[in-house]
Amino acid sequence: MTAAPPTAGVLADRYGRVARDLRVSLTDKCNLRCTYCMPAEGLAWLPGPQLLDDDEIVRLVGVAVRLLGVTEVRFTGGEPLIRPGLVGIVAAVAALEPRPRISLTTNGIGLDRLAPALHAAGLDRVNVSLDTLDAERFARLTRRPRLADVLAGLAGAAAAGLTPVKINSVLMRGVNDDEAPPLLRFALAHGYELRFIEQMPLDAQHGWNRDTMVTADEILASLRGEFDLTPDPAERGAAPAETWLVGGGPARVGVIASVTRPFCGDCDRTRLTADGQVRACLFATEESDLRGALRAGADDDELARRWRTAMWGKRAGHGIDDPAFLQPARPMSAIGG
Repeated sequence: MTAAPPTAGVLADRYGRVARDLRVSLTDKCNLRCTYCMPAEGLAWLPGPQLLDDDEIVRLVGVAVRLLGVTEVRFTGGEPLIRPGLVGIVAAVAALEPRPRISLTTNGIGLDRLAPALHAAGLDRVNVSLDTLDAERFARLTRRPRLADVLAGLAGAAAAGLTPVKINSVLMRGVNDDEAPPLLRFALAHGYELRFIEQMPLDAQHGWNRDTMVTADEILASLRGEFDLTPDPAERGAAPAETWLVGGGPARVGVIASVTRPFCGDCDRTRLTADGQVRACLFATEESDLRGALRAGADDDELARRWRTAMWGKRAGHGIDDPAFLQPARPMSAIGG
């Protein structure tokens, strides 16, 4: 283990991990107001001049791909579909050499209209957030009556070839914790891949309570009441989800147990916020500014050096179980998943 960050090569940290998966937030804004993410009135959005413009995003992604060994790029938000230049950004990233795999995490609203253009631009696949199949419950959870739009977005993504279409679901005690089996039935019927995500301490209200979080063990117990689940023999690698074969396969269901079964030791992610900050961990309390250096005239080699330095300081784990754990000041909508 060297005492100083490397001056060349990939995004390594002091624990031997290498970041090859880049999550890029395109905006902190969202057209839903999910109760576990932000208050009903929304948040104080980032001022426009602080946001990276389209060319700056593409340049920084290019630095990550060409100079730092990144092979996977996922665009997130807030809600990335409301970024006006999204299709052009995807096309420019798809034109990079070497070409990274490109995915998108979205709430699905408007995806039915944009999916063909995104696929033509080079988007490979999508993850769509969906926590309930009940329209009334959806409206309570998101404070918007838009379930039909999300379902249309899922169907549109599949029709456009953005496959595999994955669904991300968060279960909350006393809210939608009875929906694990119905969500899996829905996913199996439509050929989608379902991933349950343990609720994490990333809400703007800082109201997360471990006691109200539905754990991976509880989710699996609920599913096993109706489905035959066997461990997936495929190598997990750095994937955040543990997966199980449903009825012997080939269908799978996954659980991302960031809280009760942390996978920090295999993490291969680096994050770029919409205002140009590098985050080495989703739960980091510190950031490294690339926007300032970029706008001050730094060349690509200098931007890469700064990025390597940021990743070198990545901690061994997120520390949620540590009594001294501090929830990040930024909520998930501002960090990007």
